Amino acid sequence: MSHKNEFQETAHRAEASKTPAAVSGSQLRFLEKEKLHRKNVRIIRAMLLVLLLALWELTAEFGIIDSFIFSSPSRIARCFLQMAEDGSIFLHTGVTLLETLISFFLVVLIAMAAAVLLWASRSLSEILEPYLVMLNSLPKSAMAPLFLVWLGNNRRTIIVAAVSVAVFGSILTLHTGFSQTDPDKIKLIRSLGGTRVHILTKVLIPAAIPLIISNMKVNIGLCLVGVIIGEFLSAQAGLGYLIIYASQVFKMDLLVMSIVILCLVSTVLYQLIAILEKRIVR
Repeated sequence: MSHKNEFQETAHRAEASKTPAAVSGSQLRFLEKEKLHRKNVRIIRAMLLVLLLALWELTAEFGIIDSFIFSSPSRIARCFLQMAEDGSIFLHTGVTLLETLISFFLVVLIAMAAAVLLWASRSLSEILEPYLVMLNSLPKSAMAPLFLVWLGNNRRTIIVAAVSVAVFGSILTLHTGFSQTDPDKIKLIRSLGGTRVHILTKVLIPAAIPLIISNMKVNIGLCLVGVIIGEFLSAQAGLGYLIIYASQVFKMDLLVMSIVILCLVSTVLYQLIAILEKRIVR
């Protein structure tokens, strides 16, 4: 009987020793499958982009579409190289990028400060909430001419226009996230003698970091949109200025090239926020 028990115990130990190997093997297969999936997605994305550019170029080359109106990848490339020789395209791109970053950091600071203030004062929150909703729903392009009259034809007008596009929605989003923080954690801090400052630094901000990062991803695009709106009305340089100028003189190659650069800039800025999110999560 004892020999039988020893045999069963040995068998159980052998099974237990095999289980981690089986689990790690399945995990390895899963990771390989995910790696292959991401690789396939990247390849298909690149192929789709190449296909669209080739289709665009061929239809323009064979006259299916009017290359003067719709431009073409080769014409855009030539336009870019011509402006790259004298550095003008880098100047315009840098101006738009600088204005976008300034407005983005202002939006983050103002939205965080305002959301914390609304969270700290329930009365203030209830008083200001309908006004914030109204200002957030107001088309900001309608406000841009007013900013031009108030502030003049300068960079300040562009930055204020960009901030106005993103700041009100950001305040409402952050305030809603702060209000939905786990009340049990807040009660725990208070039961231990903590103040509002402790609640803010130990519970509220750490719990809202995913929301803050997600909000930053949205805001970086909105700030770029706001900068372009401002440059349409008040600018001597920038991609928005190039778009307006190209439309007025009917230089479609320049216009489409500016839009393509805007797409690239927005993609790069979004990816930078995504990289920041990964590092914070780690």
